[in-house]
Amino acid sequence: MAFCTPARAQSDVLGQTANFFIDSNYDSSQRDRIPAVLEKVGQDAYFYVDKQWWESINEAEKNTVLASLDALEKEFHSNIYPTLISNFGLEWRPGIDKDVRVTVLIHPMQSDAGGYFASKDEMQRLAVPNSNEREMVYLNSKFINTSFAKSFLAHELMHLITYNQKDQIRGVSEDIWLDEARAEYAPTLCGYDSVFDGSNLQKRVKNFLDTPNDPLIEWQNIPADYGVDNLFIQYLVDHYGVKILSDSLRSSKVGIGSINYALLKNGFDKNFSQIFTDWTITVLINDCTAGKNYCYSSQNLNNIRVIPQINVLPSVPKSILSIGGATKNWSGSWYKIIGGKGTLTLKFTSGSGDSFKVPYIVKNTSGLYAVNFLTLDKYGRGEINVSNFATENASLFI
Repeated sequence: MAFCTPARAQSDVLGQTANFFIDSNYDSSQRDRIPAVLEKVGQDAYFYVDKQWWESINEAEKNTVLASLDALEKEFHSNIYPTLISNFGLEWRPGIDKDVRVTVLIHPMQSDAGGYFASKDEMQRLAVPNSNEREMVYLNSKFINTSFAKSFLAHELMHLITYNQKDQIRGVSEDIWLDEARAEYAPTLCGYDSVFDGSNLQKRVKNFLDTPNDPLIEWQNIPADYGVDNLFIQYLVDHYGVKILSDSLRSSKVGIGSINYALLKNGFDKNFSQIFTDWTITVLINDCTAGKNYCYSSQNLNNIRVIPQINVLPSVPKSILSIGGATKNWSGSWYKIIGGKGTLTLKFTSGSGDSFKVPYIVKNTSGLYAVNFLTLDKYGRGEINVSNFATENASLFI
């Protein structure tokens, strides 16, 4: 028996049942299609719930869910939708389904997934047989009665907007890491991370601190990816404004190129690479007294610091310590050197032989940081000397 949904000639009706394709990789029972019941019709969205899940809960639980849907619909109409479209532009509207409302499908998902977006739903079923032919997003029923629901809805709507602004209007596909980074910032922009405890931002800080050296642009859809994306994009907007995100979205460029375009358009003389370096320093020391670029201004993030690899020199007149390591592109590696005495000489050699700048930070015994840069020569080598180590200068960070 074929699984299909007739083309809609009019708006969906409260209480109706419709069939949907879903992603079996997310669904808690690995299903790829389900019937769902329309339980809430809002001004900007339809809210469908998985029929099997809906029929498995009791009346009291249903009433709780309905109350949550009422609150979520109001939040979507009054805050999420207007905030995101005013900053980033519209989703495809009325789009493939010729309906101005976004479809939100709620079903049980695996693990702690908040939701997802599937670009296939924006395509004709003749070309993509499992397209739902709707502007739609998916939410995990596990979180529907929690404060996370509105954060996840904002995140997924941002993906829907990105698809229209990049794929539909400009014919390009955004780099996944930046698509996710904008979506990660959406809850913050909507005000849902203002209270840190219990927020999506709190969860992302933990993800980041658990694996801080995860590469920013190497997307594997793991918690560490969301952590580094979120913490970097918070810094970018903190220092350069949300227009960097919106102007990079409204550009035919993608990824790093689009960020550099937006920075130039908004009159900034720093590029992505320089900002990334500043961010790697920020998450190490997070101290505005060391320089305005080396801290978060958000109170929720002003105590965030990674733990560097600590290397201890013996307190003898002369000692040698050798440290080796590999770093992926667009990832941070942090080292702290303590101990020893007298003059500390650091010799740095790039294994690739590349010439670049290495940030280093000296922390004195009063706790003040001094940020400097070691420029390597054409052979990828460089050297610095730190005097009065252990007496006036307490530690060196690379």
